[in-house]
Amino acid sequence: MRHCNLTTVVGLGMLLAGFATAGDPPAGGGAAAAEAPRVFTVDDVVRIRDVEDPQLSPDGRWVAYTVTAMDLEKDEAVGRVFMVPAAGGEPVPMTAEERSASQPRFSPDGRYLAYLGEPADGKPQVYTLFREGGDSVAVTEVRQGVRAFEWSPDGARMVLVIQDPGPEDLREKKGCDDDDETPPPWVITRRQFKEDYVGYLDNRRTHLYVLEVASRRLTQVTSGDFDDAEPAWSPDGALIAFSSNRTENPDGNSNTDIWVVAADTPDRGRTLRRLTTNPGPDSSPAFSPDGELVAHVAATDVAASVYAVSHLAVVPAAGGETRMLTAALDRNVFTPRFTPNSRSILFTVEDSGEQALARIAATGGAVERPVGGPRAVRGFSVGRDGRVAAAISEPHLPAEVFLHHDGTLERLTHTNDELLDGVRLGAVEEVSFPSRDGTRVEGFVVKPPGFEPGFRYPTILHLHGGPMAQYDYAFDVDAQLWAANGYVVLLPNPRGSQGYGQAFCTAIWQAWGERDVEDVMAAVDDAVARGYADPDRLGVGGWSYGGMLTNHVLTRTDRFKGAYTGASAALYVVNYGHDQYQLWWEEELGLPWRNRELWEKLSPYNRVEKIVTPTLIVGGEQDWNVPIVNSEQLYMALKRLGRTTELVVYPGEFHVFSTPSYVKDLAQRVLAWFDTHVKGAGAKPAGSS
Repeated sequence: MRHCNLTTVVGLGMLLAGFATAGDPPAGGGAAAAEAPRVFTVDDVVRIRDVEDPQLSPDGRWVAYTVTAMDLEKDEAVGRVFMVPAAGGEPVPMTAEERSASQPRFSPDGRYLAYLGEPADGKPQVYTLFREGGDSVAVTEVRQGVRAFEWSPDGARMVLVIQDPGPEDLREKKGCDDDDETPPPWVITRRQFKEDYVGYLDNRRTHLYVLEVASRRLTQVTSGDFDDAEPAWSPDGALIAFSSNRTENPDGNSNTDIWVVAADTPDRGRTLRRLTTNPGPDSSPAFSPDGELVAHVAATDVAASVYAVSHLAVVPAAGGETRMLTAALDRNVFTPRFTPNSRSILFTVEDSGEQALARIAATGGAVERPVGGPRAVRGFSVGRDGRVAAAISEPHLPAEVFLHHDGTLERLTHTNDELLDGVRLGAVEEVSFPSRDGTRVEGFVVKPPGFEPGFRYPTILHLHGGPMAQYDYAFDVDAQLWAANGYVVLLPNPRGSQGYGQAFCTAIWQAWGERDVEDVMAAVDDAVARGYADPDRLGVGGWSYGGMLTNHVLTRTDRFKGAYTGASAALYVVNYGHDQYQLWWEEELGLPWRNRELWEKLSPYNRVEKIVTPTLIVGGEQDWNVPIVNSEQLYMALKRLGRTTELVVYPGEFHVFSTPSYVKDLAQRVLAWFDTHVKGAGAKPAGSS
């Protein structure tokens, strides 16, 4: 139930003009409105492009990366691969817009760039192109598609992550035309039988294959009733490390381990070795350049379940004792990568609203932060000379590619500069305040452009999903959109959030809607005390767990004049066996027929009669993360009680929306709802009661 926030959902929306009430300043704020041409608008939002996955070339001269843009004409998101000179200069597009591209990877000799491309049938294949120019060439023709890949150290092979073929793939292989054929029923035998973006699960598993690039020969090197992922080559190309849950009941626990398998022969149990024995999840393996160690991420507190902090660990590649390098850090770490001399490990770490690039000696010791401060490092790669290419976002900067070396940080790309040049963005302030019991809570306040001290603004309390997530210093499209429309936006990190240690995160264990409600209401009180928020014009909303927390808030206070709850749940027992989180539900709440009292106690649905706030309820038709039945039940209850409410269901959408026109429509509706009910002016959306 890793519920996401609405950052990628409402971000591409339509900014509605007008809706100002008497006493409101202009959207930009008083005389300051004349200082710049305009504020952030919906057209800016639609054109903002996402920069991700920077990869340094072996010779250090180039950085490849992806740029994803919303194409409203095609009504889909399209990714392209670019290269930018590491010395600075204009980016070069490497792929066309006809085929969405992702996961750029240089060949070890630097001559070729490989990537995952999606042809018309939507099944990704691996393509390569000559770095100095030329057309892309497909090097795989896998019926069911390729999920991920990595070059071998000598560049002669690739390891591929491929799911077993399904009946439709086998029919395609035989050349059958089954467009008009009635699909067979799903026959389910697994305990974990649903997954968002997939639907019902069968017994097909994901395994590793080795591709000989020249001959296109494909060899399966892992097998069995297990899913294998995150492959990493050893420096000599003899072994592949990967993560996999190979326990007797993989659907009944989270115990992924790090394994190694020989890369040159199909595995029959002879070459497979397990490196880790931690009963919790181990993931993200990375070999040291000298081949001696494998770094990985490990969550050791099994009892803490999904709230457990993930540490950085190393284990000898030949087998032996695992050492936890960041056990004293009490912060989540991600994506470990060794420095070229094998002496240090780089990784990203969440900490109090920041996401830093950190470094620690491979033998342990103090954690340094080469790239920290008020920014968020979203991804990085390490060059052979030790330089680091990273995707970094800041409060007023959508993610761009930066190069870090010898203590300097140089920006290489300017993807959204032309778009945002001259746009007045809302100021972002980090705040800290006491909750009801004295616990310090942090968060961010985004102010309207031209903010005028002393004027109390309509205010939106925006709650993040997860709940194990954090608002950080990254550019927040939604907050800037609402701020441009004249709102103060509150982005608190209540208990349950990551970035503040495991005790802070587990404070909501079996207590959803208790301490976290107190914390987010303290954020509102703090904004009122600072003179920012109008206590008579408050709105609240969130997506996923942010929507669930919104439901709790609405049952405990009538202070809010308008609310939206997206992809949320209210009667939790409905989800058991219907969503993808059977294991999490059991670990935290117990079996519903044995521990029903707790399930009912935590469900805001059982206090639904206390909700009086006009509430917009939204979700995706095919969401198996938080199924739409939750939104339907909440809507029916509020409708039956005669409350002002509206339900909007988006056809074919999963938990995070991907169709640009729906993303745009959703943002329009949410903003219109706040403008109508929080600002108190403007026509009601069609269909509201």
